[in-house]
Amino acid sequence: MKIEIDYNSGFCFGVVNAIQLAEMELERNDTLYCLGDIVHNSAEVKRLEKRGLVSIDHEQLKTLKNCKVLLRAHGEPPETYETAIKNNIQLIDASCPVVLKLQNNIKLGFDAILKKGGQVVIFGKEGHAEVNGLVGQTNGKAIVISGLEDLNKINFSKPVNLFSQTTKNIDGFYEIQKEIKNRMVEAQDTENIEFIANDTICRQVSHRQPQLREFVKKHNVVVFVSGQKSSNGKMLFQVCKEENPNTYFVSDDNELKSEWFKKAKSVGVCGATSTPRWLMEKIAENIELLSN
Repeated sequence: MKIEIDYNSGFCFGVVNAIQLAEMELERNDTLYCLGDIVHNSAEVKRLEKRGLVSIDHEQLKTLKNCKVLLRAHGEPPETYETAIKNNIQLIDASCPVVLKLQNNIKLGFDAILKKGGQVVIFGKEGHAEVNGLVGQTNGKAIVISGLEDLNKINFSKPVNLFSQTTKNIDGFYEIQKEIKNRMVEAQDTENIEFIANDTICRQVSHRQPQLREFVKKHNVVVFVSGQKSSNGKMLFQVCKEENPNTYFVSDDNELKSEWFKKAKSVGVCGATSTPRWLMEKIAENIELLSN
C-alpha cells in the first residue's frame, strides 16, 4: 500500500512564526505565557507545554504583571494591548501580518461607514479568536455572520461594508456577498446601493482548496489530520470529503481504524494550516503499521 503525505498541508507562515518565537523564548526561559492555545491543535500545544509554554485566557492575563506573554497568530483586540501596558507585560506579538492588515482595514472601514449610518459585517465564526480581534476594531459593533441563516442580523436599508475572517471558505464568501447585494437592492428598491465587499480571505489558505481536491483524487482513502477546534480544519475536511467520500478526520494516531485501509492501495495524509508536519508523519507511520 502506498502512503503519501500532502506537501502543501501543514502550518501556514503565521503559525510557523508564532511557534518559532515561542521556541526561541523557551530556549532562554523556562516559562512563557501564551494568550490562548498557540495553535488549534492539541498535540502541538502539548508538545510546547512540555517545554514550558503556559496557555492562559483573558481573565488570567488581567492578573499577571511584570512578565512576558506571547500573542498568537490570530491577533488581538485593542483591550489586550491596554491590559499589557497597565500591568507592565512585555508582549511577544506573533499576530499574523495578514490579520493585522485586516484589523487596520476594518478599523478604517468602520470609521468611514459609521459616518454614513452604516454597518460593518464580518463573515466568520462568532467567538473565534481572530474574529474577536476583528470585532474589537469596531468597538464591538460589527455584525458577525457565519452563513446565509444569519443575514437577518443586517439592516438592508443601510450601507454595508463586508469583510471576512481570513480562513473562511472563498465560495461561501462570494455567496454571502451576492445575497447581501440582492437583499439591499430589494429593500432599497434601487441598484444604487452603498455596499462594499472586501475579499479578505488569506490566499495561502484559499489556494489549499484546489490543491487538496487534486491530492485526494489520487487516493482510495484519505486521512485528514486536524485539531477539533480548528475552523480551517473543519472547512478543509469538508472540501476533501466532497471530492473523496472515503476521507476520515483524526486528531491523533489513536483514532485510526484498521478497517479503513483493508482494500486501499493508496492512502493520502493531509491536514489543516494548524496541523504540524510531525503529526502527519506520525499518522502515516501508524497507518503503515495498521496495514501490515
